[in-house]
Amino acid sequence: MGRYRPPSPPSSPYITRDGFEALSAELKALWKRRADVTKALTAAAAEGDRSENAEYIYRKKELREIDRRIRYLQKRLPDLKVVSEPPSNPERIFFGAWVTLEDENGEHSVYRIVGADEFNPASGWISMDSPMAIALLKKAVDDEVPVETPAGKRLYMVIAVSYAPP
Repeated sequence: MGRYRPPSPPSSPYITRDGFEALSAELKALWKRRADVTKALTAAAAEGDRSENAEYIYRKKELREIDRRIRYLQKRLPDLKVVSEPPSNPERIFFGAWVTLEDENGEHSVYRIVGADEFNPASGWISMDSPMAIALLKKAVDDEVPVETPAGKRLYMVIAVSYAPP
């Protein structure tokens, strides 16, 4: 038995204007940080024996991680499509929508459907590739939405759809 895992399917290329600007700012900040790490790495390498030099080993690892993220962002940013306009039918759920849902227990939750590169579960931003977002797309207010979750199938009611922050 091998450890081969097939590559994951490519994520959606859509992103909000704010998300694109945040990724661009992250790339610029990484280049600045890389320069600082390189200076620290050079100083650590000058101390002598590198095999037992913890500072040198740590800085090499940090530089690898920075370079990996820079490569990813340089490859990903040109492929992204910035969506800055609301859809033609704002009563339906599409990319960028703020959606208020009510579950079977009467509890309300608010989600925003965003690109795969900017999702943040803590703030309620879900990727448009997630099962919840896939189930919500093209639905409207008062639609019932069944969603398959790890705990089983759950039913939600769409309470509100907006393209402006609540």
